[in-house]
Amino acid sequence: MASLLSAWLGLGDTAPDHIISPHLVLRLPRPEDYQSWVALRRASRAFLEPWEPLWNEDDFTPAAFRRRVRRCRALALADEAWRYLIIRRSDDALLGGLSLSNIRRGDADTASLGYWIGEPFARQGTMSEAVNAAVAHAFGSLGLHRIEAACLPENEASIRLLARCGFDHEGYARAYLKIAGRWRDHLLFARLSGSL
Repeated sequence: MASLLSAWLGLGDTAPDHIISPHLVLRLPRPEDYQSWVALRRASRAFLEPWEPLWNEDDFTPAAFRRRVRRCRALALADEAWRYLIIRRSDDALLGGLSLSNIRRGDADTASLGYWIGEPFARQGTMSEAVNAAVAHAFGSLGLHRIEAACLPENEASIRLLARCGFDHEGYARAYLKIAGRWRDHLLFARLSGSL
């Protein structure tokens, strides 16, 4: 698998690790994405911070972003995680990010779904399109069987998004993730490959 992924990652824009939908391209980050990524994350900080782990200002340096790019590629090569940027096809604007991480092969063939959207692009159907495209890719090209997702109980936008994208509510996890500096309970969702 790793040699096949290596070949894909060397093919540039024709690589199968790109997920293409009607209005979006999901692809691994590149060094040249730095300015767009920093600008969108900073402009959306107040919008994103309540739903994410604590932000570290050091993450916004050019060196940190280069490390992020290398780490994303290494994780993809190892088939451990696919961390995509969401790019609008019409003008190459960066809209957000989506990840399929914690990939477990063998008897599980499972991944965890994560996502974020820049505030100017929220509530426009972008994330629904991105999640649906990523799910089809995960169950198709990546050969996964199950995708899991979690969100805070008060995150009504994520709850609606996951329902729209065919995820079923499966449970409640106490102190599941450290969000905004506190261990927080989460609602658990999942979608199975047979549900496409």
